[in-house]
Amino acid sequence: MNHKYSSSTIFILNIVLVIHAFAYSGDSRPPFACDPANAGTRNLPFCKASLPIHVRVQDLIKRLTLQEKIRLLVNNAAPVERLGVNGYEWWSEALHGVSSTGPGVKFGGAFPGATSFPQVITTAASFNASLWEQIGQVVSDEGRAMYNGGAAGLTFWSPNVNILRDPRWGRCQETPGEDPHLVAQYAISYVKGLQGGGGRGTSRLKVAACCKHYTAYDLDDWNGVDRYHFNAKVSRQDLEDTYNVPFKACVVEGNVASVMCSYNQINGKPSCADPTLLRDTIRAQWRLNGYIVSDCDSVGVLFEQQHYTRFPEDAAAATIKAGLDLDCGPFLAIHTEKAVRTGKVSEMEVNYALANTITVQMRLGMFDGPNGPYANLGPRDVCTPAHQQLALQAAREGIVLLKNIGRALPLSPQRHRTVAVIGPNSDATVTMIGNYAGVPCGYISPLQGIARYARTVHQHGCMGVACPGNQQFGVAEVAARHADATVLVMGLDQSIEAEARDRVSLLLPGYQQELISRVAMASRGPVVLVLMSGGPIDVTFAKNDPRVSAILWVGYPGQAGGAAIADVLFGAANPGGKLPMTWYPQDYVAKVAMTNMDMRADPARGYPGRTYRFYKGPVVFPFGAGFSYTRFSQSIVSAPAIVSVPTLIHSLDGNSTRKKLAVRTTHTNCDSLNLNLHINVKNTGDMDGTHTLLIFSTPPPANATKQLVAFEKVHVPAGAQHRVNININACKHLTVADQFGIRRIFMGEHKIHVGEDINHSITFHASLEQIKV
Repeated sequence: MNHKYSSSTIFILNIVLVIHAFAYSGDSRPPFACDPANAGTRNLPFCKASLPIHVRVQDLIKRLTLQEKIRLLVNNAAPVERLGVNGYEWWSEALHGVSSTGPGVKFGGAFPGATSFPQVITTAASFNASLWEQIGQVVSDEGRAMYNGGAAGLTFWSPNVNILRDPRWGRCQETPGEDPHLVAQYAISYVKGLQGGGGRGTSRLKVAACCKHYTAYDLDDWNGVDRYHFNAKVSRQDLEDTYNVPFKACVVEGNVASVMCSYNQINGKPSCADPTLLRDTIRAQWRLNGYIVSDCDSVGVLFEQQHYTRFPEDAAAATIKAGLDLDCGPFLAIHTEKAVRTGKVSEMEVNYALANTITVQMRLGMFDGPNGPYANLGPRDVCTPAHQQLALQAAREGIVLLKNIGRALPLSPQRHRTVAVIGPNSDATVTMIGNYAGVPCGYISPLQGIARYARTVHQHGCMGVACPGNQQFGVAEVAARHADATVLVMGLDQSIEAEARDRVSLLLPGYQQELISRVAMASRGPVVLVLMSGGPIDVTFAKNDPRVSAILWVGYPGQAGGAAIADVLFGAANPGGKLPMTWYPQDYVAKVAMTNMDMRADPARGYPGRTYRFYKGPVVFPFGAGFSYTRFSQSIVSAPAIVSVPTLIHSLDGNSTRKKLAVRTTHTNCDSLNLNLHINVKNTGDMDGTHTLLIFSTPPPANATKQLVAFEKVHVPAGAQHRVNININACKHLTVADQFGIRRIFMGEHKIHVGEDINHSITFHASLEQIKV
């Protein structure tokens, strides 16, 4: 029996793609600009790749009329034919593979599909930063290949780096989870993979990524409140230590080429018209080397639905002056000229916006003619066996084992020859790729994957995940009664959670719970519950039911999801994923309005707080939960015990007792505050496996909470030991944001937690000295 999917299965999935590749002509897309065959433009300065990019950009802008400039301010930018510049569609998506969402990507012809990786929430559960970067590299290979073939753009509006604040949000699936550090590290890794790892300045780009939706955006449509009208009331403290953390990391460390502002208002001002958020923060403080784009029709929304300005030209002027460079939508193309003519915005400010977008196009090589380092990529570079194998690996690494009574898993092909495969997601295909997906290279459903290991008996049990009735439960019980093991594949899909569709309940839809309980009671073998979902589900009943032997959460596992599920079920892959979000009980959402943006608990008004950092009530499964088929032990080999923080004397906050002092990060030398921890991880079990090392810290203030500061994925063979070096920077990881959003390092004892069992104390004290800051 063949348990590998990198050969025969992937070969079959590639047959159609190979046929199309042989028919492909690599010169199907004419040059965007600066075509060597155009004698009238090829010698213009903006076409000379030898000149500095800023010189080329200014040369092009000065040649444009005002009307031509304005038609370049929107996503479907118009051609400037007299200068040999073609039209361009800025809107392409690549959340977890090249996506068909948006007008920039067209599947078909030489590009019938592209590799569809697991949805982001699933991949985040791997806690594997190198995997995230690898996925970005593959997606950009395929994106570049499709661009060369005229089937995609080069500006991909991904990733989504909003914090998973509320478990009901329909877009939980798109995010890397609830922890700011985790989301930030995902953002950095995926962006570097997409863009080619280029740094600041005029560095070249493979494709241009975009971190979205800035900021405090995580409500779509709940209880009569939608994202177009929502005013997110957010404290400066929560902005600094939660909502803005991933965006800052995207810009400062990931060097992302774009940031997208969101639909919602923040404290009464639309994100896309707020100069403090855009011009002063993204551009001035974080030094974005790229462009700022609106979420689609956001500028129209702030005028037509939020009534932020009286006249449309005022809305156009307000957004451009705030720092917006590109409008996804027609609003700026329609109303900017009047704003300029009436003096509400200057042509110089329009030029500045264009400089930011055209610079990115230059960095992408779009003004360099037909040649370039990626010009050779084509259909043969899409859906390759290696890419599809990586999709399978990503799905395996993202699966989380939440329960395993008596080591019921892994199943044995020898002992479990017949498996009942039951549930509305048991033969899922499209469900597995979630939203913002494209056309995958092919699918392996859970049923198909399990059939590689055992004879299967299949029953849906429910008519779709809504599961409106129990009429089919009897035949499902019969199947379970006669099988050696039962696998229930349940959960959600896009009809329950999606963009513009927030959930009302955390419970399984319809009669799913009854189906699980009845089948578990009937089954003569072990019962495994497999859950597909983006957001958390309250499955307390299954967690506490001894007849449910094991629970796996698989998120939305992508095109190879069924193969990965089967590999984990039968032990060909050892699960190592950890939950990137808290799974709350149903009664949690009864206490918390989605419109409340506060992260911290407020016991005086019965507000429980959000995420593992601030919510301390009962949970179904905690952040970081996840078992393995083997056992690991951890031990700290070396770590600092005392750290001296060089500090200007006037920068000390607090009284004269050093333990109560706090130092602003801007008033110390952060480069000197790198701390190294050496940790041994030993596999004490009898199966090779990967271990996710989670490092948390708790700073000295009495009201401080535990927060993730580092993580590392390490593969350890059975009986072996691996040493891991963890670097923590005190300014970046061990600070506390105060009510004004100012970050400080508190003096005194900081507790470092390695997993749940090992604690180490590091004492910080201020060293009063003259330093350069």
